[in-house]
Amino acid sequence: MQTRVSEIADGVYRLSTLVPEIAPPAGFSFNQFLLMADEPLLFHCGHRFMFESILSAVETLMPIERLRWISFSHLEADESGNMNLWQERAPQARLAHGRLGCDISLNDLSLRPPRALEDGETFDLGGKRMRYLATPHVPHGWDAGLMFEEQTGTLLCSDLLGQLGDGPALARGDIVGPALESENLWRSMSVTRETVPTIRRLAALEPRTLAIMHGSSLNDGCPAALRSFAEGLAQQRLAAAA
Repeated sequence: MQTRVSEIADGVYRLSTLVPEIAPPAGFSFNQFLLMADEPLLFHCGHRFMFESILSAVETLMPIERLRWISFSHLEADESGNMNLWQERAPQARLAHGRLGCDISLNDLSLRPPRALEDGETFDLGGKRMRYLATPHVPHGWDAGLMFEEQTGTLLCSDLLGQLGDGPALARGDIVGPALESENLWRSMSVTRETVPTIRRLAALEPRTLAIMHGSSLNDGCPAALRSFAEGLAQQRLAAAA
């Protein structure tokens, strides 16, 4: 197992691990994102079986003891599985998550008390500025939320626009079609009347980079890609209902 490191925006690093056994023959990649700042932040914790590989990748960029913040979208093994292992290895690290996620899970599960964030709340990492966005059930889970790094315009968007396979760190073509194909396979999103407005809210941020958990990230036409994906999801569900 090898975790590869790529810089996808200024000081934003993608840590990507391909698991060929999932969805063969293409395989499925699991990506974490390390934001370098005075107080570095890791978004996505990874599965427990990936921990040593991801840790080695992080340590090519900085000593693990520098890690200050850990976050993710929602409680799920690939998102939060290693949250306590990271806190054990990084003595100053602490979770930052939405208040709802803290109340229903993380206050009980986390090694240290997490920092609870309100929808729209910002906090300064020193060179990076994060904004928390509560997005219940987008991509999935009542506790779901995303983060937007305002300096680089990077949206840490979890499973949104995820694709199968082992694409490049930054997409070289359309990802909306492959992302809709992936969602049609997994059916992981509960598409409700709030789904399209929530994704349009994300597009309105005018992100310049989409840091995507599975498959390639994107740094071109990001708002349009989000809007197209939202409309595609709605059409998929209408077709399924028919």
